[in-house]
Amino acid sequence: MKRKKARESDLTGKYLAGDLEEYDIGAQERFGARSKLFEAGKILKTALLRAEEQSDVDVQSLPIGDVVQVFSLFSEVDVSGKLYQCVVRKTLTKLADSAIVVGDRVRVRDLDLIDEQGKPQGVIEQSLPRSSILTRSDSFKGIEQHPIVANARQMLIVASVREPKVKWGLVDRMLIAAQGGNLKPIICLNKSDLGLDDDTQSALAHYASMDIQTLTTSVPATLGLDELKALLRDQVTVLAGHSGVGKSTLINAIEPTLTLRTGVISNYTGKGRHTTTSARLYPLPSGGAVIDTPGVKVFGLWGVTPDNLLDFFPDIAANIAPDWRLQSFDRIKESLPAD
Repeated sequence: MKRKKARESDLTGKYLAGDLEEYDIGAQERFGARSKLFEAGKILKTALLRAEEQSDVDVQSLPIGDVVQVFSLFSEVDVSGKLYQCVVRKTLTKLADSAIVVGDRVRVRDLDLIDEQGKPQGVIEQSLPRSSILTRSDSFKGIEQHPIVANARQMLIVASVREPKVKWGLVDRMLIAAQGGNLKPIICLNKSDLGLDDDTQSALAHYASMDIQTLTTSVPATLGLDELKALLRDQVTVLAGHSGVGKSTLINAIEPTLTLRTGVISNYTGKGRHTTTSARLYPLPSGGAVIDTPGVKVFGLWGVTPDNLLDFFPDIAANIAPDWRLQSFDRIKESLPAD
């Protein structure tokens, strides 16, 4: 049998001799996107080095902007309608309690640099105090915290009647995260055109009895959209929920100019497919902003212990909780790390 030709080992020599033209095309196709990111990273690092050389910056005179999205190397910051691609000053990174997150109010210094997409480059010199913070842990065991969003006023917890079916345990976890982070929670049950059974209606009524605002929506049936639009107006609202519940579809329905990405439901699992890969802030033409977050399947709680969990379940403390809330409390308590 004919043996395959041995693979060439001296590729460097062949490249220098000009014998690897066929590899050049493949390399461009395979590494083109990565090379662009590498070059962007080099520009950002250069900008940061220039910033570090200037120690006499009057930070208080710098303009304030809102962090729109955070990437591994840089953040996108909106300063009076102008989007800056920014790095964080090294000293700020060392002194801050947590990393910069979407929604942070920051002071930005313009570096007089423009990237290949025409975006101005800047350095985040200061992060202003937060009025609220949405945080989750890396797991149910709460080993490490992951701040997600800062300075939102309210949290729209989106669930769906079916496709995927509402998980009240996940809703309870998000209620705790919102209340613990100083955000007003609102429960939005989407896809109501699929029909609300007695148990679902009873659950919504129980939340409402605890002064938690609820609403039902449906984009195909145009139900609850005007009420939702009124709730979001002039507020900074975090969108949170299970994958596939229709967060992005809802926002597109009330503000079509935003064109948030939407996904479909897996026919095999009946579960949603992730369409949002990182949190991003979208200003609303009607006033305020929404912060879209990736769909989650689990939501680890940070700063919650078996001792203070009851603070988030006033119905259990008052001995008026239905069985499903008692079960939710027990499951959450069992998942929490011991003090």
